Amino acid sequence: MPRANDEVEALLQEYADLIAIRGGDAFKVRAYEKAARAVGGHPGDVSTLDAKGLREIPNIGASLAGKIVEYVRTGHMSVVDEARASVPAGVRELIAIPGLGPRKAMVLYQELGITSVDQLLDAVHQERLRDLKGFGERTEENILHGIALLQQAGEGRMLLGAAMDLAEQIVAELAAVPGCVRCAHAGSLRRMRETIGDLDILVAADRPEPFMQALTDLPLTSEVIVGGRKKTSIRTTTGLQVDLRVLPAASWGAGQQYFTGSKAHNIRTRELAVRHGLKLSEYGLFDAETGEVIASETEEAVYERLGLPWIPPPLREDRGEIAAALRGELPDLLTDQDIRGDLHTHTDLTDGLASLEDMVAAAAARGYAYYAVTDHAPNLFMQRMTDEKALAQRERVRALDRTHRRMRLLHGTELNIGPEGDLDWPDDFLAGFDLCVASVHSQFDQSRPALTRRLLRACENPHVNIIGHPTTRRIGKRPGIDADFDAVFEACARTGTALEINAHPERLDLRDEDILRAKRYGVKFAIDSDAHSTTHLPYMRYGVGTAQRGWLTADDVINTWPLARLRRFLRKTPT
Repeated sequence: MPRANDEVEALLQEYADLIAIRGGDAFKVRAYEKAARAVGGHPGDVSTLDAKGLREIPNIGASLAGKIVEYVRTGHMSVVDEARASVPAGVRELIAIPGLGPRKAMVLYQELGITSVDQLLDAVHQERLRDLKGFGERTEENILHGIALLQQAGEGRMLLGAAMDLAEQIVAELAAVPGCVRCAHAGSLRRMRETIGDLDILVAADRPEPFMQALTDLPLTSEVIVGGRKKTSIRTTTGLQVDLRVLPAASWGAGQQYFTGSKAHNIRTRELAVRHGLKLSEYGLFDAETGEVIASETEEAVYERLGLPWIPPPLREDRGEIAAALRGELPDLLTDQDIRGDLHTHTDLTDGLASLEDMVAAAAARGYAYYAVTDHAPNLFMQRMTDEKALAQRERVRALDRTHRRMRLLHGTELNIGPEGDLDWPDDFLAGFDLCVASVHSQFDQSRPALTRRLLRACENPHVNIIGHPTTRRIGKRPGIDADFDAVFEACARTGTALEINAHPERLDLRDEDILRAKRYGVKFAIDSDAHSTTHLPYMRYGVGTAQRGWLTADDVINTWPLARLRRFLRKTPT
């Protein structure tokens, strides 16, 4: 079931949107947005806290604490109910379109009477939006793309992070059922795809009935779609379908291989089996003539009998992995254990939710050798950063260096790449940072040449070490910017600027296809959590999974390197 934190976060964010739709104060909107993120990032369960405990959460005052208590007790927040009543339901539907925004949605309603996505599509195709102030042909293109993203998200797909949390909860429950030999997730989640359409759970056991019953009895089960001895499918309270299959322990490896997919990869492996006079199914690899079991207990044995090394699940997308395996040229993929540090994180000095001390302690607990603090620079004016604040933070970072498990601390910043590629501080001030991440945070709708020049200029700055969340996309919410990324990749390789793989599940930016392209140019990468609270630091695993899908090795990723080598790279000195 959803955490109370997630429900409250969604409600506060909705209220912020409703305030914006009605033309409310921008700072009030921002306050509710920050409160929403604070609740979502809080490690404890807000439903267990009283008003006093809630006020200890950053950005939660007495008034907000009272509203949260009201929701926990009644299931309603009266101010949100009142705001909903004052805004037409159709407008609320429109603001779900990525990139449209509350105010444009209200204009569409007031000027054209548009109250649904279908009506908006008709208006775009009839070119009726072009007469509205602030709208134009480019706006129409962005709206069409946003509607496509909304429709894709509406197909029941879930972000990787939420799907992983749900799968691990289910696996833990089923693994505790007596008679369980093994239990794991499979499917696109095991391949670390950015969104998940349904969950595949496998159990190895002699008797399927206890596990099928256990799944249907879980509190998160809202509907049993189909029940049987071989397969049970349920729908969760969040709308995701979960398929459970119970296999004999002797067929575990074949079942894992089959149900992990992808479909295209499995077609290739079955073709290989046929060439060897074999037949491959979820129960094993069999001699096609005699039916004798050749391999089934482990994936490694199945692949070996097909003449292949074991292929890591993130590679199983029919992107040449079979041919590479046959040539003995599969990459030695990096793993979570290769990550030595995190190079893009935030504290409550800007828009983070936790103090510097808490973020450092949490990073050290993860076993990192080094850790960078990179709060926002002043051109994101809502963050209220100043030269003095940055320098004072640097002193605190230096004082904390090596105080937690001897972990080394780097003082950095996340710069804003302005519309002309300009940065927040002059070069002499930037030179004082240990590293600089530079990111696009606004004006996403510039022309392709302008966006490309903007990124190239940032790459060519001698103090910029990493381009943060390079395409700026937010999965299902905002498309990536339209820049010539091949030119950007070439510039990064030429200037010694790393490209970030932002591990936040809403971003995963760069995505796997872009990583594959960028690697061909010789680009190096940084996998970063972009953590704004201590609970975000574990997002690193999703960045690693995305990097694996991009065929990266540890040597491709700068935060797997020893600190001395990393520092040479940060000086933009050849390694």
